[in-house]
Amino acid sequence: MAVPSEMKALLLVDDGYTKTPTGSALEAMEPYLRLGSIAVPTPGPTQVLIKVSLASINPSDVAFIKGQYGQPRAKGQPPGFEGVGIVAATGDDSYAASLAGKRVAFATGLSNWGSWAEYAVAEAVACIPLLDTVRDEDGAAMIVNPITALAMFDIVRQEGEKAFIMTAGGSQLCKLVIGLAREQGFRPIVTVRRDEQIEHLKEIGAARVLNEKAPDFKATLREVIKAEQPRIFLDAVTGPLASAIFDAMPKRSRWIIYGRLDPETTIIREPGQLIFQRKRIEGFWLSEWMRQFRDRRGSAVMEAQQRFSDGRWSTDVTAIVPLTEAMTRVPAELGKPNGKVFIRP
Repeated sequence: MAVPSEMKALLLVDDGYTKTPTGSALEAMEPYLRLGSIAVPTPGPTQVLIKVSLASINPSDVAFIKGQYGQPRAKGQPPGFEGVGIVAATGDDSYAASLAGKRVAFATGLSNWGSWAEYAVAEAVACIPLLDTVRDEDGAAMIVNPITALAMFDIVRQEGEKAFIMTAGGSQLCKLVIGLAREQGFRPIVTVRRDEQIEHLKEIGAARVLNEKAPDFKATLREVIKAEQPRIFLDAVTGPLASAIFDAMPKRSRWIIYGRLDPETTIIREPGQLIFQRKRIEGFWLSEWMRQFRDRRGSAVMEAQQRFSDGRWSTDVTAIVPLTEAMTRVPAELGKPNGKVFIRP
């Protein structure tokens, strides 16, 4: 495949981390990104160069471009943690070379050559050759949400309790977990912010759906927790909502934080619970899980592909935005509920 010397990309305006966090919403692109041209990168020995077909936008991407994620920005380089495309060039490592010409889902990881561009660089081991039956929309969102869903449901399954709690119930990730839970007889309790999300989530397998904005939310929450006795809490929100949920949960509960959609202070209402009720608070970061559970990674990748291929999973799409329109359109599209936004170079 002929590779040009330059490409269009969304480029980071700043380096490092921000000193003034502004929450999880992307109010505008201009403070953080600009549309420009940059030299097409050359893959290293263990890397591949990918002609990007679709690039996904995840909450972690928004946190990263705002300087609020667990790794620093690199000024003048494109962000974007995952996508799908065709391998256009490779390093001389044997595995990297074996991917030449293949359609792959990929994660850019720490390479600082993200997917919001016409070409991206990724480590070959962070690429997944895709089955022909997997749509580009599913391939572009194959890694961050699906693998996280499988990894976190492993935690639920190992704990043994049938009921568990999730915040951000209308997110793509939670919908994937709900599907897993339904198949295996588990009872997800999820929170949402809009009544119109409730019926759909029940239809796909949620046992209970609670609107956190309802006036009787806290009383209903306590009733549900008393009845269901969930001990795993998968939390993407934090803040006052998560504090209230954790406070109401029974002994030996585990609060697993994988996001921070609410910038408000998160308060531990009764620290004594950590001592006398043996409650735990921990974090989940997919990058660390991928390093720690290498044996599970391969089977999780194949399971995700099979689920997308046979229709058990499907990525809800809000919009596919051309790269040249991303600066003006992406914030408004991300503000819409219930689906993912993609960038098409």
